[in-house]
Amino acid sequence: MSALWIGVVLASLVSFGQKWIGYQVPSETLDRPRVSRITALLPIALLGALVTVQAATSGTVLVADARLVALLAAAVLLLLRAPFLVVVIGAAATAAVLRALGWS
Repeated sequence: MSALWIGVVLASLVSFGQKWIGYQVPSETLDRPRVSRITALLPIALLGALVTVQAATSGTVLVADARLVALLAAAVLLLLRAPFLVVVIGAAATAAVLRALGWS
């Protein structure tokens, strides 16, 4: 078995263990208002961090290219309460126009 598969199996076991531990937490702990707020906002924060890292980096280098401007365009459309499909198409169109103009 290669090192890659050993890593995959270990990561799967750790993920399963974390999920199992989550089921062992008493429901009284999860019903607290502060815990409820944190668990409701945590996926949003993680997804936002992932999108930002993917839009502003290339390898280990920070870059400002069409992806970052498209992300800003999507943020503006979200602030204007545009439907999700309009946000996605607007961001893609922004990136496409900027790349067509030669701004990678």
